[in-house]
Formats: sequence, structure tokens, C-alpha cells
Amino acid sequence: LANYKLPLCCFNDSLLLQVILAFCWVYIRKFQSRQESEVVSTITAICALAIALITSALLPVDIFLVSFMKYPNGTYKEWAANNETRGQIEDTVLYGYYTLYSIILFCVFLWIPFVYFYYEERDDDNVNKCSQVKNALKYTVGFIIVCVVLLLIGAFVPLQAPPGQNSTQWEKVQYLFEELGSGHGLPALSFSISSLTLIGMLAVITYTAYGMSVLPLNLIKGTRSVLYERLENTEDIEDVEHQIEKLKAKCKDGRPLSSRDRHNLQELEGKLQVLRRRGRHLEIAERNCCTKVGSALRPFKILLGVFFILVALLFTVALFISNLDKAFHSAGISTGFIIFGTNLTNPLNELLLALQPVFPLDYILITIITMYFVLTSMAGIRNMGIWFFWIRLYKIRPKRTRPQALLFLCMILLLIVLHTSYMIYSLAPQYVMYGSQKYLNTSCLDECTVTRSYLFLHKFWFFSTIYYFGNWAFIGAFLIGLVVSCCRGKKSVIEGEVEADDSDMSDDEYVH
Repeated sequence: LANYKLPLCCFNDSLLLQVILAFCWVYIRKFQSRQESEVVSTITAICALAIALITSALLPVDIFLVSFMKYPNGTYKEWAANNETRGQIEDTVLYGYYTLYSIILFCVFLWIPFVYFYYEERDDDNVNKCSQVKNALKYTVGFIIVCVVLLLIGAFVPLQAPPGQNSTQWEKVQYLFEELGSGHGLPALSFSISSLTLIGMLAVITYTAYGMSVLPLNLIKGTRSVLYERLENTEDIEDVEHQIEKLKAKCKDGRPLSSRDRHNLQELEGKLQVLRRRGRHLEIAERNCCTKVGSALRPFKILLGVFFILVALLFTVALFISNLDKAFHSAGISTGFIIFGTNLTNPLNELLLALQPVFPLDYILITIITMYFVLTSMAGIRNMGIWFFWIRLYKIRPKRTRPQALLFLCMILLLIVLHTSYMIYSLAPQYVMYGSQKYLNTSCLDECTVTRSYLFLHKFWFFSTIYYFGNWAFIGAFLIGLVVSCCRGKKSVIEGEVEADDSDMSDDEYVH
């Protein structure tokens, strides 16, 4: 069976790539506004989302390759017994991380900002194409400067003690360049990626933690009855129309309305407009075959929701145990709370190790875990929208999402994917570091190959320290989101399609 593992893995990766590209195209087209769609922003969003998913899929491949080098008894296979051969495989995986992480830097600091500002400039009808490009480049330069600064800091900050005070200035400069050359650019890229991962950590705490609670509970609770919603909406329309008639009756004799009555009349007319739009949307939803299919699949949705909430609770317990393990058995803040192996029983880590004998169940599970984090992050962004502190910038709604919102969505997902690797390491530290490798002696560090992902995650100890405290914040945010989601009632069948502060007043893309 071992002889067929590598070809089977390559086939699975090729199939996974095709699935990712198809999913990205369907997802972006589902939420994209039909009236404001633009080719460049659409292609950018699809490519950025695909890069995020492909990067997340690299971790299972990394774990598989380090595990594939050894037999179950702990000895290296014949082709991997040579250190040079193992080094070539490790370098190949490392170059894969180099490539994908470099593409992420390119997307976050150049491509997405340029397309975003280029599209923003289109709002001004007096600006020609050349001026659009110039203005977009002008705003993008700031992002490029930040990227260059991060790369320089990562390249020249020494990871080891510098020469003593008796050394000359030339020896100190020479030492810095030797450090830069010996790392082959890994510290520079790792520092830049770790800096972005800090932003991704905030997005994970905000969106992923909430998505892990709201997605399964929405599946379990379902949506309100469309017939009941239409009846309730009709009653609300009649009530508002009656209030408007009462206000207008006050000025039938020619007397003008007071300022308070005019203000109330304006609010009621706006409310009536929203209610009528809701009525049109509910009528379409009632005729929609997807609504009828969704009702038929209700039992399956409940089972899926129960499964998702159990998975979320398992992840939370595993993360809590992992953090406790680091708190009790690591060297503390100065080392980034890093531990080798596990000292407390971690259910998820034990499950992955138990599945190792049956290929490829453990790799399928780690892939599902990775995709689960991405999907729950999408659900969190979909339900919350895109916020800047207390200001909501954009809404994510089917067929009505603006191009700028899609670009923001993809950038947030890119940042979330960067932090997902550390989250998975926290859930199953021993498995993510060494895979299914076994060792003969007591020193696993000398006989086991560490995944390349681990090297990127723990290049700088102070980032690991921040990630550690971020895990505690994630657990707290998940529990708060779980309570909030439990207290909320069923969502509307047209949730998010019609809102009072809607800036898109046309319903043409729904009616036709």
C-alpha cells in the first residue's frame, strides 16, 4: 500500500485543485452584484480566493511528505535514508511555501489594493483610464512601502546573538549580511508573513470564532416560514399605511403639518417602501425551487448542524488543552510558549494519530479541518459583514455584493488562512510537527523531520507568544458567539436581502 501512497496523494492534490477553482468561481459569482460587476475585480477576487484555499491545502501535503519518509517501525525508507534526498524533498516543500506566501504578499500589498483603488476611481466620471491607473498606483505605493519595510526588518534582525562589543563596525555589518545569506530569505519572508498573520489572528477571533457558532446553529434552527413572513409583512404594510393616512388627514383642511409630524411621515414612508420591497422578495422566495428543496432537506441540515457544533466544541476543547499544556510545560513567554510533543491528552491529536494506520484517513481529516476553518470564516463574514471597528463598511449578500466588498472579503480570507496554520498546530501540535513519524531512540528531535510549516510559524518567538494569547481570545470569542447565536431566533428566509439602510434601491436583478 505504501508504494501507491505518493501517486494517490498527487492525484488527490490535482483533483483538489480543480475543486478549489470551481468552488471559487461559483462562490464569487453567487455573491457578486449583477449591476456593478467588473471583469478585473471579478478575476482578482476569484484568483485571491483560490490562492487562499490552495495555501491552506499545502499543510496536509507538508505533513504527508514528512510522514511518507519513514516506515511504521521508525526507520527511514530506502529512498529517504540519504540526508541529501530528504533535504531535496524538504526544499521542494519549502519552495512551495515560498511561492504561495510570496503570492499572498503580492496580493495583499499590490494586486488587491491596486484593483480596489482603480475601481474606486471609476466613481468619478471625469477621470480617464490613464488618470485612474495613476491615482490607483499612488495609493498603492503606501502598501508597497509597508511590505518593503517588513521584508527589510525580517532580513536584518539577527536571530542569534551578534558579535561582541570588541568587534569592529565592519564585522558587525558583515555578520548581518552573512545572516541574510544563510537564511536564503526565509527570515525576511517569515517576518512579513508573521506580521500579516497577526492581522489574520484578529480576523480569526472576529469572524471565524463567530462563524463556528452561527453556521451550525443556523442549520439546526432553520429559517422562518415564508408563508408566515408574507402574512406578517402584509399586516405591517396595512398598519403603516393606516398611520400614514392618519397623518395626512391632519392637513386636509389646508393646515400644514408640524415639523414632528413631517418627520414621522417621512419615516413611515421609508418604512413602507422597505416593507413593499420585502413583500416582493418574499413572493419570489416562495416561488423559488431552492426554498422548496431546502424544506425537503431539513432533516439533513439538522444532522449537519449537530455535527458542525460537535466539531466546533471538539476544536475548542483541543485548543484549551493545548494552551494549558503550553502554560504548564513550556519555558514561558521568552520562548513563545513552544513545546515539543504533548504532555496532556489532546483528543484531536490522539484521533489523528489513531487514524494513521488506515491511509489516507488522517490526511483526509486534516484537510477537512483546514477547509472547516475556511468555510466557518466565510460564514462569519457573510453574517457579520465587513467592519472597521464599529463602522460597517460593506455587506456580503447574494447577487448584491459590491466589487470592493468582494476584494475585502478575499483579502480577509487570505489573512485568515495564514493564521489557520497556527490554529491547526495548536489543535494537534505533535501531528502538525512530525506527522505520523515514529522514532527508535528517546530523542525524536534528531531522528524526525519537522514540517516546513512549523519552521515558518516559529521563526520569531515573540510572534508565537502573541499567537498563544490570541488562542485564549479565540476561545472567549467563540463562547460569546455561541451564547449570542443561541439567544437569537430563526433568521428570515430572505435574511440580508432587504434592509432599511440599503443603498441598492433597485430590485431588478431579483425580479427578472
